Amino acid sequence: MQTENNQTDQDIKPPSLREATAYWFKLGMLSFGGPAGQIAMMHQDLVDKKRWISDKRFLHALNYCMVLPGPEAQQLATYIGWLMHRTWGGVIAGGLFVLPSLLILIGLSWIYMQFGSQPQIAALLYGIKPAVVAIVLFAAYRIGGRVLKNKMLWGIALFSFVAISQFSLPFPLIILAAAAFGSIGHHYFPTQFNVIKAHHANSKQHAKALIDDDTPSPEHARFSFKKMLKYLLIGLSFWLTAMLVLMLIYGWQSVYTQMAWFFTKAALLTFGGAYAVLPYVYQGAVEHYQWLTAHQMIDGLALGETTPGPLIMVVAFVGFVGGWTQTVMGDSLLLSGVLAACIVTFFTFLPSFLFIFVGAPFIESTQNNLKLSAPLTGITAAVVGVIVSLALFFAQHVFLPDHDYSKPDVTAMLLSLLALWLLVKHNLSIIKLVGLCAGFGLLRYYLMMV
Repeated sequence: MQTENNQTDQDIKPPSLREATAYWFKLGMLSFGGPAGQIAMMHQDLVDKKRWISDKRFLHALNYCMVLPGPEAQQLATYIGWLMHRTWGGVIAGGLFVLPSLLILIGLSWIYMQFGSQPQIAALLYGIKPAVVAIVLFAAYRIGGRVLKNKMLWGIALFSFVAISQFSLPFPLIILAAAAFGSIGHHYFPTQFNVIKAHHANSKQHAKALIDDDTPSPEHARFSFKKMLKYLLIGLSFWLTAMLVLMLIYGWQSVYTQMAWFFTKAALLTFGGAYAVLPYVYQGAVEHYQWLTAHQMIDGLALGETTPGPLIMVVAFVGFVGGWTQTVMGDSLLLSGVLAACIVTFFTFLPSFLFIFVGAPFIESTQNNLKLSAPLTGITAAVVGVIVSLALFFAQHVFLPDHDYSKPDVTAMLLSLLALWLLVKHNLSIIKLVGLCAGFGLLRYYLMMV
């Protein structure tokens, strides 16, 4: 069989761990555009070009990752890396998906805290913030278009919007209520809660892949309760050891320990992607712990949109700013921020690795497409309302910087509308949109200086 890139089936050679590591590093450096773009990039590289895995097996793994809390693109990379090169392959693939973004965000966070008051930096952020409002609204539009197919699901979305925006109910409580409503509603109105379809593999002929449709799972990927228990205990041991070290050195009430505990909970609530968990992070980091201000949170999301890797990496910015402002390490503000960012990243992503190493062998044993459950349909509907609330919250701070309704920032409002139009009508990539808006902010500053 001849493929478009002129490789025959015999040309495919199993990649060494070094070759795979080089690819995962490249992916981590270039994975802009959010989960959809990251998954599309992996599909093009791993299925179409390199043929390391078939379309069906790729989508089978993706369906599992879609059901999990956490960043599905990073989990998918971990899954495929694990399938090809055992545990170390998964650790390397998932780690390199995150590491470049963490290092870049630490650098940007330092620049922000050290030089954020400089007019040029403020001008760049002035342009990016309206884009962030548009991006969050676009996320609600995109998810809502996929899931809000009937009045019942619209009602769940409206309930979640009112619950979080008007009554400030905790995000986990809203998610639990939506899941319960989905479970109960499914028994009485099953068709109303069967709107999320799993990804399906393409049925057309495809070139042979290293891990093909009928390739048996390797020995390490075969399910056993003993192996599942082993990985579960290892993962929990990592978490418990890290938590105990923080408690012994800094105490339970310290910033670092509280960050570890808070972001562990956040990692288990990221159904629906990063935009869904941001309200929970805001409630905890800004309102409860006061690690950073609302404006800093918006600025952090703006910076997060400019970096590769999963958007949930914005938590590294939250950690850095919290460590810096709380001066945990005394006069060494940079060390305080860097250590906090690393702690937050570790506790946010540890569950993602654990989900793969514990659950993937069972998923390999099924070899059937997974479907999202009725509770997850209810959760996803609720997520739409939560994201809209988040967008309106951001809009209030961006368009009314002085909280004065008689003095709205018309320029920021128009820029946000333009950005939303470019996203909806022209499908402009996130990184290009952020670059354009940042350029506008800088140009506006220099024109005002003339």
